[in-house]
Parts: sequence; C-alpha cells; structure tokens
Amino acid sequence: MLQTGANGTQAAVQQFSPAVSTIAQTIQLSLSPVFMLAGIGALLNVLAGRLARVVDRVRALETLHPRSEGPEHDRHVWELRVLDRRITVINNGLFLAVASAVMTCSVVAMLFVAELAKLHIGRYVAVTFILAMLLLIASLIAFIVEVRVSLAAVRVRSELLELDE
Repeated sequence: MLQTGANGTQAAVQQFSPAVSTIAQTIQLSLSPVFMLAGIGALLNVLAGRLARVVDRVRALETLHPRSEGPEHDRHVWELRVLDRRITVINNGLFLAVASAVMTCSVVAMLFVAELAKLHIGRYVAVTFILAMLLLIASLIAFIVEVRVSLAAVRVRSELLELDE
C-alpha cells in the first residue's frame, strides 16, 4: 500500500517494493539456470546409479576374494583396483556436479537479491555462472573418464569366447 506523506514515505515504499513486472523479468532471467539445475540433477542421478552398481560389485568381489586362488585371485584383485579407481572418479564427478548446482542456485539467488536491493552485481553474477559451467564441464569430464575406465576394464577372457573351436 502506498501512502503519500510530507516526509516522502511513498518514495520509500516504492524503493523497497519492486513492481510485479520487474520480478517477472527476474524470474525469466533465472529460467536458464533453473533448466541447468534440472540437467545437473539428471547427471547426479546417473552418477549415483553408477556408483551404486560399482559398490554392489565391490561387495560381491569382497566375498569372493578370500576364497579365491591363483589366476582367479589375481583377477579379483585387478578388478577391485579398477572398481576403487571408478569409485574415486565417480565421487569426484558427484562433488563437481553438486558444486555446480550450488553455484547455479547462487546465480538465481543473486539475481533476485540484486533486483530487490538495486545492486549492480552483474559481474559477480556472470563470474558465478561461469564457475557453475566450469564445474559442470569438469563433472562431465569425470563422467566420461569413469565410463572409459569401466569400458577398458571389461575384458572377456579368451577361454570364455571359445575361439579355439
């Protein structure tokens, strides 16, 4: 509610109460980062799923490992080492994706704070968004590294292929 008074209360109320159209524009500006958050969420889901599968395989091998001998034991040790590497890479990817999501949320918050407080922080918003993108890129690189490690680890033993026949 606007009140007109001798001390300028109307101007003070307008200064701290932005127009609906201004808020609508800020919401429109924040849509791209929000879509980015949806993509990051999907990436987190994929990474978490891959981590769960790796952990399940580690648990299965941990039960087989003590009872194995010879080449089978060596194969278990080799696979456990590969799985440990995959866990590390996935964990790094998850961390980077979450950090990207936090930066993206910060961008949205900064857009609204800047509009409400009439701050000129465009440079900070841009730097934060660039940081969010770089973190997302690093997370995607970790994802492809993990995929490559997992594919390189899939070795079908020649005796199972029965190529001698």
